[in-house]
Amino acid sequence: MSWYRSDNANNLFLTLHIQTGARCTEVVGLHGNALKIKLAAPPVEGKANAALLRFLAKNFNVPLCQVTLKQGHKSRHKVIKIQQSAHEPNVLFK
Repeated sequence: MSWYRSDNANNLFLTLHIQTGARCTEVVGLHGNALKIKLAAPPVEGKANAALLRFLAKNFNVPLCQVTLKQGHKSRHKVIKIQQSAHEPNVLFK
C-alpha cells in the first residue's frame, strides 16, 4: 500500500502521519504506509489541521478550497483529498 492514491477525476488522496509542535513545518519521510509531516502549529482548536491544509495547498499549487481533510480531524493519522492537482505527490519531497 502506498501513502497516496489518485482517482479518475484527477484527485489525490494522501495518507499522512502528523507530528505537531515542531520547530518548523516540513516533510520528514515515510512512516509505515503514511507520509510523516512535522507541523509547527499546536494541536489546539484546529490550528494544526488548518496549517496542514495551507502547507499542502501551497506545495501542490492549488487553492485552499481544493484541499480537504477527509479523515482524522482529531488524530495524528489523516487522509487528505486534493482536488484536480496538476502535480504528482512527490512534489512534497522537493
